Amino acid sequence: MTRPAADINDEFARVEAELARRGYGRMDFDVSRVAALLDLLGSPQRAYPAIHIAGTNGKTSTARMVDSLLRAHGLRTGSYTSPYLTNVREQISIDGAPVDEERFVAIYREVEPVARYLDERAGDGLTYFDMTTCMALSAFADAPVDVAVVEVGLGGAEDSTNVLQAGTVVVTPIGLDHTEWLGESLEEIASVKIGILHKGATLICAIQEPEAMAPILSRCAEVDATIAREGHEFGVLRRSLAVGGQLLSLQGLGGTYDEIFLPLHGAHQAQNAAVALAAVEAFLGAGASTRQLDPEVVREGFAAVTSPGRLERVRTAPTILVDAAHNPHGMAATVAALQEEFAFRRLIAVVGVLDDKDAPGMLELLEPIADAVVCTRNSSARSMPAERLGEIAAGIFDAERVRVEPSLPDAIETAVALAEADADEPTGSGIVITGSVVTAADARALLVPAGKGRDRR
Repeated sequence: MTRPAADINDEFARVEAELARRGYGRMDFDVSRVAALLDLLGSPQRAYPAIHIAGTNGKTSTARMVDSLLRAHGLRTGSYTSPYLTNVREQISIDGAPVDEERFVAIYREVEPVARYLDERAGDGLTYFDMTTCMALSAFADAPVDVAVVEVGLGGAEDSTNVLQAGTVVVTPIGLDHTEWLGESLEEIASVKIGILHKGATLICAIQEPEAMAPILSRCAEVDATIAREGHEFGVLRRSLAVGGQLLSLQGLGGTYDEIFLPLHGAHQAQNAAVALAAVEAFLGAGASTRQLDPEVVREGFAAVTSPGRLERVRTAPTILVDAAHNPHGMAATVAALQEEFAFRRLIAVVGVLDDKDAPGMLELLEPIADAVVCTRNSSARSMPAERLGEIAAGIFDAERVRVEPSLPDAIETAVALAEADADEPTGSGIVITGSVVTAADARALLVPAGKGRDRR
């Protein structure tokens, strides 16, 4: 018997509230708690192989590309990414689609009693991320999936996802971020992130700074892992701009793949594509004896890729782009893509950041390309006040180029007015809304219609 939609919606809302009480931003780096919960659930993470993805930037986009390529090859996939943009269900996808509300509730009701038992024994509750991780890994076993594509939440060694011990591991570019938890240097951060590499695995590694590469190579030797490095075994051979994205030629582990259309912008997305292709080749056994994947299937997989909130065009006239860059490393990639691929006569940046992020570093990167910056805040409790962000911006931009609007809707309205300020030449202006995943999510909720690339209840 089909349950009424209102009942399902109400129960899903209760589950969201229960998860929220565990503290969305609460960190507890103890993977043993997750391992214990999964053991009691029958170790669902052992029911399928996995591709495990760590790094500072590019994890979600790379995960989406890996997932799309695997599905193009006829495999049923489970994908777990974080954070979500609109709805927690986005984090747990099967065959490219988020689980529905009824399934999400059912998964939670299976996991929650066991989690509550462990909470009572330990005297401290599992975190929000612990719970969604266990839910995802359980859902994949129930589906069942042929392969899971799993993104690390934070760090690596003690991240909740490090119960996988995956045979294929990916490390995207590593930069300085979350230094309060992971360490103050690239070497320290890389040492934590490469903790997801286990004995006998294959590592697909993006180009890294030498300081980050040293602990990665050390870990490979320690666990007898095979490594394939961007710029050595695989990489981007050529890229050119195309309508709606870019055209790529990629060197894979097993051969060259030409005429690949990627509907995403920026050299960083081309890099993510090369990493994703190598990961899928390694997983499927291509490259071991120079065997190549079918180029047509690879083209099909890349052409179907989407990555919401990554230089995503959500409006025209003026063009409004939403981008989730939230640290200087990510912002540098965004700025490079804006300069190369968008010939804006006038660009306005709407920026909202979290309080613990490097706001000066991001604003300094935006300053040469933005005619004005509108400082705002997002819906997170950790959001930096717009006034303080404005003070930081005033020390980087000329004072007349800085506006402060604490409300994001007002900030967008101000940005549109600034973009259209030149009445003699009103076209060719652009707005980029950036600074945080939360800012990107809030902007999408305001600007992307329901049913078009987003999920609204």
